[in-house]
Amino acid sequence: MQMFYKRLIVLLSLVGIISYGVIYFTVDINTLRNLLDFKPWSIAAALFSVAMGIFLDGLRLTELIKISGEKITPLQVSRVVFGNYFLALLTPGFSGGAVAQLMFLRHAAIPMGKAAIIVVVRTIISIAFLFICMPFILLSDDGVLPWVSNEFLLAFSIFAILLIAVLVWAMISGYFDKVAIFIAKRISHRKGRKLIIFYRDNKRAILLLTTSPLGMLKVFIISGLSLIALYAVVPFLLLGLGVDVNWILVMGRMIFLNLFLYFSPTPGGSGIAEGGFILLFNTIAPGGTVGVVAVGWRLLAEYLPFLVGFYYSVKIFGREFLGKSILKKNEKNS
Repeated sequence: MQMFYKRLIVLLSLVGIISYGVIYFTVDINTLRNLLDFKPWSIAAALFSVAMGIFLDGLRLTELIKISGEKITPLQVSRVVFGNYFLALLTPGFSGGAVAQLMFLRHAAIPMGKAAIIVVVRTIISIAFLFICMPFILLSDDGVLPWVSNEFLLAFSIFAILLIAVLVWAMISGYFDKVAIFIAKRISHRKGRKLIIFYRDNKRAILLLTTSPLGMLKVFIISGLSLIALYAVVPFLLLGLGVDVNWILVMGRMIFLNLFLYFSPTPGGSGIAEGGFILLFNTIAPGGTVGVVAVGWRLLAEYLPFLVGFYYSVKIFGREFLGKSILKKNEKNS
């Protein structure tokens, strides 16, 4: 319990310090002038965009559960989706969000085995969508990372997509089973067991993807639309500042940034998200406003859903259970 409060206080302090630092170090003489011209309707548009993204996220979860042969209510779906935001912001990468989804799916009477598969499929589909978008982004945007050539990034993206395709084929065909067992036998028993469980869950998730191709295609499309809606917060905020937004450029850079945030070592990508945003959008946002837009994006797309997830988590499981779940999460990663 005490650990939960400590982690929450550290997170809120970290978010506050980072947000203050981002704004403080990016303001200039043009900041106030540009903010005075800000159009309030863009906040409403950004909030609507977030709401649509979360709704579509819930819709894809509903479709996945239907494919698995289980049932879930809209309220239970909302708890899973918002719970994901809550614990994901307390832990590095996407692992904490997965724990929260499992907790709420089990509370919705979804069997543990199927719940684990559904969570893995949701993650795989989201990352797959972002990876598939990468080559198109790099072909249309010459300035993603100034110090790395687009040719290198494009080659890396294509290599990653092909590698993932080969791994998926190897899992489905069973060729990778012996490799996983071979590796597991040559590391410690504890790590080997974790590896086999991780491999088994991912293989089951991939096999589920192949059982209903049309259903999974629908889930993939809904997933892509959900992510696009969530990322559209940024162009709406830029429109409010009077920017003539190049939607393909802005959305491409948001996809590029968010792909890396899936593997961020900091809680919820804090610091890396804001720093990456400034790097990618500092030539697009009006003078002195890139930090404000970065903080606005995080507030609307991450911190507000986090608060809703916090409410659901405390209401359903209680504060003591949250403390235990975070402790178990840390033990699992150690």
